[in-house]
Amino acid sequence: MTDTVPFIDLRSQQSEIFDEVAPLVAEILRRGDFIGGRAVATFEEEFAAFCSVSHCIGVGNGTDALELALRALDLTGQEVLVPANSFIASAGAIVRAGAAVRFADIDDDSLLLDGASLERSLGPDTAAVMAVHLYGQPAPIEELQLVCGRAGVLLLEDAAQSQGASRHGRQAGSLSLIAGTSFYPGKNLGAAGDGGAVLTSDDELASRVRRIANHGSARKYVHEEVGFNSRLDTIQAVVLRAKLARLEAWNEARRAAARRYDELLAGVDGVRLPVTLPGNIPNWHIYAIRVAERDRILAGLNDAGIGAALHYPTPIHLTGAFAHLGLRLGDFPVAERAATELLSLPMSPHLTPDQQHRVVEALTGLV
Repeated sequence: MTDTVPFIDLRSQQSEIFDEVAPLVAEILRRGDFIGGRAVATFEEEFAAFCSVSHCIGVGNGTDALELALRALDLTGQEVLVPANSFIASAGAIVRAGAAVRFADIDDDSLLLDGASLERSLGPDTAAVMAVHLYGQPAPIEELQLVCGRAGVLLLEDAAQSQGASRHGRQAGSLSLIAGTSFYPGKNLGAAGDGGAVLTSDDELASRVRRIANHGSARKYVHEEVGFNSRLDTIQAVVLRAKLARLEAWNEARRAAARRYDELLAGVDGVRLPVTLPGNIPNWHIYAIRVAERDRILAGLNDAGIGAALHYPTPIHLTGAFAHLGLRLGDFPVAERAATELLSLPMSPHLTPDQQHRVVEALTGLV
């Protein structure tokens, strides 16, 4: 079918940067400048400035970034709280860092961890909270900071979906002590493969992250602690630099597409639109609506050539990976209900108005 609508148009993104990136990649291949190349340090400086932090440490992927942030905070053996509605990597990184996972429910409108849901879920052994900026919208960080401050626990960010999003004028990734982000190709700032970064303005934490990500070594063959190997490679840095230069424009295109969806879907019975918190400027990594009979509607859209998707069909606490915690259906009812209703519509900076009209027309005929 020639008039299909992809969920995300990566081909158009790559076409936009190809002529700029191709000769730079060829030069890397000629030089053999594969690991720790000049482009990595330059990208780290540019992305740190973009996020308004002092340090960006490029790493192998977004899950590593979260794990490294947790390890730098010395949370091994302690309990870290995370919302139940996120990608499993949010909780998986906690386990990989040697900490215990504690889950929390979410606000029914924003689908984000808020102060009330956090306060209900904190336990006596909770040492830190991971705020997840889900779908490209920052969590209400001020509320979370107040609760964390009263409880004496640390706060960090899972900023994997929020490159270029802001809250009250502050960039996601700069809203707490330390943050991890992902450059998976489908992200707003996506590499041509895996990649991630840790963001912080704390010099000591930044040094520790770099050390742990390099086998616990700040100097060759001097290993101060046990670490592992997680590095952003030079080719990915070149791709990311080209995309970073376009990120603000691409995010604005996503925002325009989100406004258009809002207008086209206004008044459509059976469709619950996403809610933006006051003070937030999302990057619209995902435009997720809520509908009844979601699976039937998803199948109908896909049959019509519409690349709709699910984010995420199973709350983390109900996955097999965390069955050992003994949590059950009903423990986090808001996240559980949302998981049966959420439907992600096509979204990318190259999504056209005609494509959006086609998406809405097909969706309206199914709800």
